[in-house]
Amino acid sequence: MDQDEVKLNHSSNVKLSIIIVSFNTREMILACLRSIEVQTRRTSYEIIVVDNMSTDGSAEAIRREFPTVRLMALTENLGFAGANNLAAASARGRQILLLNPDTIILDGAIDRLVAFSNDNRSSRVWGGRTVFGDGSLNPGSCWRKLTVWNLLCWSLGLAFLAPNSPIFNSIAYGGWDRSTVRHVDIVAGCLLLIDREFWNQLGGFDPAFFMYGEEADLCERARQVGAHPIVTPVATIVHYGGASETSSVDKAAKLFRGHVTFINRHWSPPARVLGRALLLLCPLIRAYGYRLAAHATGRANLTDKADSWRAVWKCRHAWIGGYAATPTELGPALHRERQQV
Repeated sequence: MDQDEVKLNHSSNVKLSIIIVSFNTREMILACLRSIEVQTRRTSYEIIVVDNMSTDGSAEAIRREFPTVRLMALTENLGFAGANNLAAASARGRQILLLNPDTIILDGAIDRLVAFSNDNRSSRVWGGRTVFGDGSLNPGSCWRKLTVWNLLCWSLGLAFLAPNSPIFNSIAYGGWDRSTVRHVDIVAGCLLLIDREFWNQLGGFDPAFFMYGEEADLCERARQVGAHPIVTPVATIVHYGGASETSSVDKAAKLFRGHVTFINRHWSPPARVLGRALLLLCPLIRAYGYRLAAHATGRANLTDKADSWRAVWKCRHAWIGGYAATPTELGPALHRERQQV
């Protein structure tokens, strides 16, 4: 099967639906789509892009350069979870691949990941290895689920001080370079492969998670019904990370809100109280730590980091409650696509 046959075989036997949610990542998503075309040669696929109300011309650029992509250009931002759910509802592939727009496919990574899933069916959720643009390891392809211990280490800064420690940085599998196949708690949503039937069985992402935490919740629910999420180094991609975030304060607030929501969903009541207390402690420790380091070294960038963490603490009331316990149903207005340009 040549490249054109692989790309255009949408009508009857699509193996894979590649879902990309984009928000103001025009140049990166175009590069991502080009890399999919070049590097995916053995798997029949369709691409569904959900543009979450970008203002940088992403939707128009995708329409011009990639007319076969199924583009959903929204008039409101559904967030990562809601947009992926919307795309998955119309997916035609037997499997779904969630892929971030700020990624580049390397060495046939999608073909390799699909083949790996065929050889490891019992895992039911599959992921790969991610690197930064310079080729260095990006450890964010997988994580351990939140526990009291790893949240304590993360909040106190022990994970930062000992990044290669499997004890103090267990949340990031400290010391493991992702060069081996391994079962993990969480496969990150930047490169997550799952059978469409299993996705539907799980109900997809919990739409209460606007951004961050949704894949942790999905993988936790998957493991509860017998899945064993797994990652492989044979499927390696570039993931730049954080392309749609322009404010470190906003990103941290969303991350914390996602953590609180996961804790509310999956921890016991006593543990929830402790978990929220640890999350409140985190920005305070970082703000004071960076302030002391700035005074000791005179480095202005450390003062900026201290100010950012202080801002995260000051807006704690916006994130300490987590996302809504009962998510709002996605109304028809949120599903409307922009008119063709």
